[in-house]
Amino acid sequence: MTRDTKPAGSALLRTGIGLRGPHVATVLADRPTVPFFEVHAENYMDRGPAQDTLLAVRGDYPVSLHAVGLSLGSAEGINRRHLARLKQLADAVEPALVSDHLSWSVSGGAYLNDLLPLPYTEEALAVMARAIAQAQDALKRPLLIENPSSYLRFRGSAMHEADFLAELVRRTGCGLLVDVNNIVVSAHNLSLDAGAWLDRLPAHAVAEIHLAGHHRAEADGETMLIDDHGDRVAPQVWYLFARALERFGRVPTLIEWDSNLPAFSVLLDEARKADRIARSTEVRHARAA
Repeated sequence: MTRDTKPAGSALLRTGIGLRGPHVATVLADRPTVPFFEVHAENYMDRGPAQDTLLAVRGDYPVSLHAVGLSLGSAEGINRRHLARLKQLADAVEPALVSDHLSWSVSGGAYLNDLLPLPYTEEALAVMARAIAQAQDALKRPLLIENPSSYLRFRGSAMHEADFLAELVRRTGCGLLVDVNNIVVSAHNLSLDAGAWLDRLPAHAVAEIHLAGHHRAEADGETMLIDDHGDRVAPQVWYLFARALERFGRVPTLIEWDSNLPAFSVLLDEARKADRIARSTEVRHARAA
């Protein structure tokens, strides 16, 4: 299956911001110069004041929908009602991009408050591919799949996570949302090479990049990185972001910040830093040509 996973329009080829509730009033009042906003789709699925507010933002900015509830890896399949609600929102907002995660979060009809990991097996691959195809058929658009942060390995995993994602692209025509922070977190926690991980991804399928902060937890002389989206982007994430730009070219990039939410100006500062790194990468390419 072949789909165009790259968004149209040069405005998206700069760094947007994840829009969270406390900043909505600031955005509507001040109309800051931001190329696009991304929101968690589940916060806006009900027709009502929240969705009306999002449509007001959409009147001035491109919007990307980042879902957290499709539970694409659940063996029981996608909840059809949830998918229908996401389609209604997408039809109303006409988003530039729609994404979800390489994860599961539903079992026996109960939603678990987390994005839970999958073993990278042929069985899990078949489940994910079937769910992605169903979601894309319903939404009438490609779905971007985000790599998770990892803290433990499944003993039964038979393939590398990046190879699992590449095979999903091959089978379904989906795109990839590369969370650079998650690669750094997973590589540290599992003693992997972050750059080599990045290099295994199919570059043509990467349609968005996420940047976020993480937390360092110390215990018994060991350090674990926790993907909490609660701080500025760490130096090693900026470094890998520059490498990602070298490999994938300029794609829509997002500053994601969910806990310990700062003033909106801090998010703007992070977005400007990402754009400076991107411009610097482009200048190096031009000089080398």
